[in-house]
Formats: sequence, structure tokens, C-alpha cells
Amino acid sequence: MCFITRKKWSKKRSLHSVNEHFEVIFNAVRERKVSFAYSSIKMKFVKIGLLVAAIVYLSGCASGAKIENMVYQGEQKTYPEELHNNVGLSNISGGQETNPLWTSEISNEAFYGALTSSLLAQGLLSDDGRYKLVVKMLSVDQPILGLDLEVTTRVQYILTDSTNNAVVLDEVVIAPYIATFSDAAFAIERLRLANEGSGKKNIEGLLEKLSRLRIGKNEISLVQ
Repeated sequence: MCFITRKKWSKKRSLHSVNEHFEVIFNAVRERKVSFAYSSIKMKFVKIGLLVAAIVYLSGCASGAKIENMVYQGEQKTYPEELHNNVGLSNISGGQETNPLWTSEISNEAFYGALTSSLLAQGLLSDDGRYKLVVKMLSVDQPILGLDLEVTTRVQYILTDSTNNAVVLDEVVIAPYIATFSDAAFAIERLRLANEGSGKKNIEGLLEKLSRLRIGKNEISLVQ
């Protein structure tokens, strides 16, 4: 009986030694796997960083839409007499500032400058005009990739008579514009051109609606 017990104990001790041996090997392998996985993740981030740096170096930094490229410079339109030198630009909201390391955007300041210049050129702008214009940039839809980049701006224009707070115009203008590869080789610049083109078309859309306004003493209408 004593022999059997001692034999069993010896067998257990032998198995325990084997387990310890394999545990050491397993831990070593696991540590190497963790170390390898960490190194792989680190290398991926390094590669991504180098790729981003290369793109920025080759294509330059993103720049926002420029005021002068969004000003409407088309034909002089005909407007209701009541609007001549009588429209004040109150507020613009919804625009976005451009992150140089990301994509081109249309800022409130840039759109305000372009719209102000356009209204002035059309003989509508006034610092203390009776009609107050509020502008809300609802969205600027931009593509992620592509040779031809299409940007669509959606802008709400609200024109109010300051003497009685009556809404004269409340319209949303949707203006798509496509900048092609022939316009600019680098996508980052092509997107800015598409932003500017869409912004200019949107301002033109507003001017077109203002030209079709009919303002009477008791009735205001928009001629279709």
C-alpha cells in the first residue's frame, strides 16, 4: 500500500514538472505573439502617418473657398423697385472653417463676403436697408473621392420687411457644381474649386428669385 502511494506521488510530481515545463514555453510564445502584434500595429500607424505626410507634401494643404471666386459677376438683373439699395445682410450661419490637414470648406465669413459683393454689384445692398436678409447654410455635400468632384450647397434665404416683420421671401436654393480633373490635377484643389462654383451658383439662384419677386401694398408673390 505504501509502495502504491509513493508511486502515485512520484507520478504526480513528474506530471507537475511537465506542466511547469510547458507553461514556461507557452508563456514565452504568448509574450512573443503579443510583442509581434504590438509591433505590427505600431508599424501600421507609422505607415499611415507616412502616407498622410506624403499626400500633404504632394498635394499641399487644404484651403477654404475664396470670396472672390464666389462673387456673382453675371448680367445685371431687373429687381422690384422696393429692393433697390434697400437690402441689408443681417446674419449668415452654418458655414465651416477649413482644417488645412483635411478638406476645403465654405466659411460664414467667405460666403458673407461673396454675397455682400454680389448684392452690391446688383444695386441691392444697403447698410440700413428696409429688407433684412438672413442666410442659413443648411448643408454642403462633398464627395470623398473621384476625378470629377461634385459639390452641392443647400442654403436657406429669409428676407423680412423690418417695418412690420413680414416675411417677403423664404426659399431654399440647391446648387450643384462639378469641378473636373482638367480644372485642377490635385483633388484637394479641385474640391475647393467645386465649393466655390457651387457657392457662386447658389448666390446666383438667390438673385434670380429676388428678380422674380413682386412686392405690392397688400400682396407679395414670387413669379414662377
